[in-house]
Parts: sequence; structure tokens; C-alpha cells
Amino acid sequence: MIKPRQPASENITARAPEQALSAGWIASLPDRQRAQILATLNEAQCENLLGDWRFWAHPAQTPPPGDWRVWVFLGGRGAGKTWAGANFLLEETRDRPGRYGLVGPDIGFVRDVMIEGESGLIACAPRQSRPRYEPTRRRLIFDNGSEAWGFSAVDADSLRGPQFHGAWGDEFCAWPHAGKALAMLRLGLRLGRA
Repeated sequence: MIKPRQPASENITARAPEQALSAGWIASLPDRQRAQILATLNEAQCENLLGDWRFWAHPAQTPPPGDWRVWVFLGGRGAGKTWAGANFLLEETRDRPGRYGLVGPDIGFVRDVMIEGESGLIACAPRQSRPRYEPTRRRLIFDNGSEAWGFSAVDADSLRGPQFHGAWGDEFCAWPHAGKALAMLRLGLRLGRA
């Protein structure tokens, strides 16, 4: 079961009790109320909020609550699917060190969008703990020993053998052999949650 991480700003009480603190909620407030809330933040809290992806995410960009195995985020261009996937995987690799799979329509997409893209894993990672990318091995190595391996849905059979604690598949609708690649990926998720 995924237990959402409590944001560093959880001790801020100048908000409606049922409203989670988020950039969208603060932006929606009248100027005076927004200024009052922001004035309660100390420098450390501001720093923490800058790096808290869940604070900046729209509701659709955060994983569903509860116990689940597959999170499908359907959205059009600009919905933030890649950004959400990258940030969620970074959170997983940090909180649950292990092996993770990255699957895209082709290996170029995995590299150019999911790993090196402006909303990819390297760009979304905190500057002080960016993963090391080994392009020839299609692998990212994280400071805590977590690894993320890139695979192409074009070659669904390449997913035979490797095993993972979790995986992120992006642009599923563009996978040329979607059914086979997804079946192989699901068989590889045999390590359980890290």
C-alpha cells in the first residue's frame, strides 16, 4: 500500500482543514488571504515546498489513494503525464530502493523524454541527488542504489527475464505491441514492492 508522504508544510494551519496545501489552492485565494498564509512560512518550509512535487501537482497528477497495482493517467497533450510519472518514480526510488523498469514506445522515447527530457527523471530530480545515467546500458543509478532500466515496447521480448519492484510506462497508446509488452512487463513485476 502506498502511504502518501506528508509534505513538509503539513504544520501550516492557516488553511481549511479539509483542503490539502497545494500551489493551486494558494493561487486560488484572495490576495490578502494568500499573503497571510505565505507570511507564516519560514525559509526552510519555503525550500521544502519548492522541492515537493505533490505541492505543485494538480489533483489528477497524483497517484490514487489506497492499495493499487496499476495507475493509469489518461490526459491530452500538456496534461503533465510525463512530469507526474517521473516525479512519482523518483519518490518510489527514494522511499523504496529497488529495481524499476521504464517502458516507452521506443528506446529513443525512453531516453529523450522519460530520462533526459524537460519533464523526465533527470530534470525532475533534486540537483543534489540526480541519478547517474549510463546510456549504453539504458540504466539510471540513484545515490541509494536504486536502478531504473529503459526498455522499448517495440521489442516486447526484451522484457523477458528482467525483474522489477515497479515500473513506469509512458505513452502506452503509442506502444506498437502494447498487449505483449504489457504482459511481459507485468510478469517482470515479481520482486514485489520494494
